[in-house]
Amino acid sequence: MSLIEIAEATQKGHVSLGIELGSTQIKSVLITDDFNTIASGYYTWENRYKNGIWTYSLEQVWEGIRTSYKQLAADVYSKYHQPLIKIGTIGVSAMMHGYLVFSQDGNLLTPFRTWRNNITGPAADELTSLFKFNIPQRWCIAHLYQAILNKEPHVRQIRFITTLAGYVHWKLTGEKVLGIGDASGVFPIDEKTCSYVEPLLQQFSQLPEVKKYSWNIHDILPKVLKAGEIAGRLSAEGAKLLDISERLDAGSVMAPPEGDAGTGMAATNSVRKKTGNISVGTSAFSMIVLDKPLKQVHRDIDIVMTPDGSPVAMVHVNNCSSDINAWAEIFRQFADRLGVNLTADELYEALFLVSAKASPDAGGLINYGYLSGENITKISAGRPLFVRTANCEFTLGNFILTQLYAAFAPLKIGMDILINKEQIETEVLIAQGGLFKTPVIAQQILANALNTPITVMKTASQGGPWGMAVLAAYVKETDNMDLCDFLDKKVFKFPETFTLSPEPIGVTGYKKFITGYEDGLAVEEAAVDNISER
Repeated sequence: MSLIEIAEATQKGHVSLGIELGSTQIKSVLITDDFNTIASGYYTWENRYKNGIWTYSLEQVWEGIRTSYKQLAADVYSKYHQPLIKIGTIGVSAMMHGYLVFSQDGNLLTPFRTWRNNITGPAADELTSLFKFNIPQRWCIAHLYQAILNKEPHVRQIRFITTLAGYVHWKLTGEKVLGIGDASGVFPIDEKTCSYVEPLLQQFSQLPEVKKYSWNIHDILPKVLKAGEIAGRLSAEGAKLLDISERLDAGSVMAPPEGDAGTGMAATNSVRKKTGNISVGTSAFSMIVLDKPLKQVHRDIDIVMTPDGSPVAMVHVNNCSSDINAWAEIFRQFADRLGVNLTADELYEALFLVSAKASPDAGGLINYGYLSGENITKISAGRPLFVRTANCEFTLGNFILTQLYAAFAPLKIGMDILINKEQIETEVLIAQGGLFKTPVIAQQILANALNTPITVMKTASQGGPWGMAVLAAYVKETDNMDLCDFLDKKVFKFPETFTLSPEPIGVTGYKKFITGYEDGLAVEEAAVDNISER
């Protein structure tokens, strides 16, 4: 579209807005009906470890959303010389799972407990055994039941439980709903009914510890909606929450709020059965859309849903890029000390490229990038740890390579369960995330680690909010296309992709690294046991 055509589309509201609350950034993306990004905005934030809980304040949630939207609106004005007043459709997505519970009056009963917390082990184990269905620690129902087991006073007052995306959507529209993908991290979903599994709800309700409370689990869960369904409209109050200038009109059609896994699937066109994608960032997860049920329950494999309601085998790891970012900051400070001013892109490119000259096995160096606990490797708390022997090959290239190797290590361990025990294979996995902004390096490492071709799309570094904007645009779909066909025939007609296949020497090197990594997990456990938080 030309500049004039985009300006006209914006003026008429023929645009869709996607907002995603990620672990380190809140991003807003505005797209036209041809799915091209025309404006964006962002806000940087970090979770806090407070009183033994990883959390974000709700005040910062709204500060971030407003800041991100303000930047986007300013971007529109600077490019097209008119204010952003009308938006056709809006969608909100966020990091999945966690625990947000509210009273009858809508008051938050306890600080937001994010996906990063490893504090629900007894509840998750008991529910998994009861349901014969894997309940991960980060799921909402695990948090709720753990609070019940802990006899926390706030539980008696609960009248609504939701995710971060569900909370924001509720405040923008007044509707207590969730997209089916995000809802599948609240409570198990029935593929046939596209709602919560009723027999499991009954089992939960009959637990002696649960029966003590006056509320019913059916009444406090959000309603489940599929992609394409209308999830309400932006209220006047919601418009003011988004746009502090109060220029934005109310009435925008709202898409079902989704989790970041769902937006990742949409952004990589990985919704159809037997397709798969990987999203990497603060956490990492792989998603394989299943064409048949798994043979057995695996504690490290979650069963969630695509935005249109197909089962997905999900390997979720709590730690991916955080330790890389921490080390990059050390190198940035060193560069500043030398008077060298580097942009973030220049810094990461310089560090990543030096790893290309490293030994295939990273020279015997080992790194555990655990800012928080890691379920896959049964590590209960975060202790980032770098380990080397006296006779290792301690070079800058090997040091950076071991950071990248470690970022994908828990994901590799989880994926081996699907490949070796379930014989699930895909021809290719589509990857997205900030690590791929530097071309080739991280993509090739991931291909070697998983021994699978990895494809990266042009939108790899900003896929989430764009994927949510696409799901918002899908609400306007009038040709009765299912989501898979909509993505194939309208959104990804001419995809720009780049695929790398595994390199034998890299595959062998990574296998050697992962053997040392798994052998050394006792060292990481000892660090957790013997080094206390400060």
